[in-house]
Amino acid sequence: MPEPSARPLAEHHYPCESCGADLRFAPGQERLVCDYCGHIQDIPRATGRGASGLRELPLEAVLRADLPELEMEEHRTLSCPNCGALVEFEGAEHAAECPFCATPVVVDTGTKRLIKPQGLVPFSLTEEEARASLGRWLGRLWFAPSGLAQYARRGRKLSGIYAPFWTFDAASRTEYTGQRGDYYYETRQVRVQTNGRWETRQEQVRHVRWSHAAGRVARVFDDVLIYAARSLPPSYIDALRPWDLSGLTGYRPDYLAGFSAEGYTVELHEGHHLARAEMMHVIQSDVRRDIGGDEQRITRLDPAFSAETFKHILLPVWTAAYKYRGRSYRFVVNAQTGKVQGDRPWSAWKIAFAVALVAIVVGVAVYLDRTGG
Repeated sequence: MPEPSARPLAEHHYPCESCGADLRFAPGQERLVCDYCGHIQDIPRATGRGASGLRELPLEAVLRADLPELEMEEHRTLSCPNCGALVEFEGAEHAAECPFCATPVVVDTGTKRLIKPQGLVPFSLTEEEARASLGRWLGRLWFAPSGLAQYARRGRKLSGIYAPFWTFDAASRTEYTGQRGDYYYETRQVRVQTNGRWETRQEQVRHVRWSHAAGRVARVFDDVLIYAARSLPPSYIDALRPWDLSGLTGYRPDYLAGFSAEGYTVELHEGHHLARAEMMHVIQSDVRRDIGGDEQRITRLDPAFSAETFKHILLPVWTAAYKYRGRSYRFVVNAQTGKVQGDRPWSAWKIAFAVALVAIVVGVAVYLDRTGG
């Protein structure tokens, strides 16, 4: 996508009406809160037609780089040298720590042109609630260092960050050819040896009768969700699912007050390719159901997609990056549901103790067996 001419970088500040300090968004509420004087301000509600702001953008036009200027934003960003996160910064901030891996980073003066988010899911969990979820998750891990869970509960700061996602909509019609397999059984006699004696038995042998199959299936896809960054492994993202996208609201910078946002590093065309792959898995399942029978073979799929649209959205995540006894551990909490995923810590002494305990139990069992006890 070609770079449009640069515009002045927008900075968003929300001064308290009472004392002038910067406000922050209060998770679980539609309000901005001042940490200095406690003053509360409601987030202004948009009114009129299209007030939700959740517009679906035409995919084909954007892939041709035909996107209106109003749908683009400029951000000051820096790519973390460790995990590759594209962290966005505002105002006069010049130094920070990567919220995903705790690597110190220094903000350069460069800017990046990005597609503006159409919507976001606001934070529902407070930092204290997210920390409690993390503590419970760590406490359930076998062979995890007990000190790490205590370290995580000691008021260590979590970072609230909005993670970037693409959602894709499409209508599809797919013609297919294949084969339907139906089971049938034949009875045959076999000779088997039982207690040193041979005898004849009957057994059922399964066969498959294959027949030609062809047809067409249709499927409408709504909000196929693709993570638009690379800072978190796919296994982490999968573990944080599902997201309740009914909680999406139109994008307003107010919701980012007090939080960070990660810029997307998976470009739209790549996200579309990943979404198409997910759609094809669903279509294959539809085709197998349509063929029916006990087994199916698909020899040809000819999908046609239409009415393709997309949105760029932000989803809320609490992140924690801890260094414990010389090792770094990274954890993420779904700030909508409280689901947790992270690096699996192991305690060497707990594992050694368990191995020794098993050895003792086996040794006692062998001793009792030999002595007739």
